[in-house]
Amino acid sequence: MTNLKLSLAMGNYDRTRAIVDGRVQIDGVDPIPMLLSPEEMFFRAFRHQAFDISELSLSSYSISVARGEPHYVAIPVFLSRAFRHTSVYIRTDKGIEKPEDLKGKRIGIAEYQLSANVWVRGILEDEYGVKPSDITWVRGGMDTAGRPEKIKVQLPDDITMEEAPVGSTLNQMLADGEIDGFVGPRWPRCYAEGHPHVGRLFADSISAAEDYYRRTRIFPIMHVLGVRRSLVEEYPFLPAALLKAFTASKRLAEEALFDTSATKVTMPFVEDNLKRVQTLMGNDPWSYGVADNVATLDKFLDYHASQGLSPRRVKVEELFHPSTLEAYSL
Repeated sequence: MTNLKLSLAMGNYDRTRAIVDGRVQIDGVDPIPMLLSPEEMFFRAFRHQAFDISELSLSSYSISVARGEPHYVAIPVFLSRAFRHTSVYIRTDKGIEKPEDLKGKRIGIAEYQLSANVWVRGILEDEYGVKPSDITWVRGGMDTAGRPEKIKVQLPDDITMEEAPVGSTLNQMLADGEIDGFVGPRWPRCYAEGHPHVGRLFADSISAAEDYYRRTRIFPIMHVLGVRRSLVEEYPFLPAALLKAFTASKRLAEEALFDTSATKVTMPFVEDNLKRVQTLMGNDPWSYGVADNVATLDKFLDYHASQGLSPRRVKVEELFHPSTLEAYSL
């Protein structure tokens, strides 16, 4: 039997490198890997179904499931996870000293439905009583004016959304003080360049995230892996084969990370940070599979529905192919 030749779009991660370089094989598949940015990958996947297998925004995918029109079916391989306390940037000269001070402010976003933004809004409401309706949202491109939404969404009536002025970028508006802050998965360029009046809402974002995890046991999920639904119908072995291969690839990345005889990443204090993470989160902090992540997925789907992005509250099991909800054992 000849292996399937399938396009595979994903980010350039240590946890997927063994699939790209061939150390880990996908049963029955010869992948054609394409290492792309989330913005390009998600736009092409959701607008044009451009890939056979693709990393997907959890939020965009949940919208497609809730609407009953998913072109992809997900596998519980969580290629991107992040504590989003790092994702709220503020003008430090606008009287914003704590999360509650965001009420009544104008905050820039690239897209309302981004997974990172869903998590931030949910955390702000759950933890600090700041509702999405308490903020005026200003939508636009970060560095290029006029960024389109990859998926059209109908927002609740109590949400105030403005479009950035024609020709304006959120980065420049933040730098000029025309907006009070920015929420998103990428840091704004003016922050990276050290603008004197742009900082993070959570100045010690690591401590804030550690406290959040201790209380909730939630490590937010951003992206899942998806395979074209029509392919799964023709080749039902695909979802389990992908889960098996991506899990094996992640394991190799973890082994390399923990080999500190000569650190494999270009970052000081690796041993100390690894120990800090293990102490907080155990030996498998970046877990794949549904069983260990039900609470995190349920929380995200609660936020997604309450924020008006899903026309109905999706169940966790609806997101994933049935063959990936359980595994064999010896």
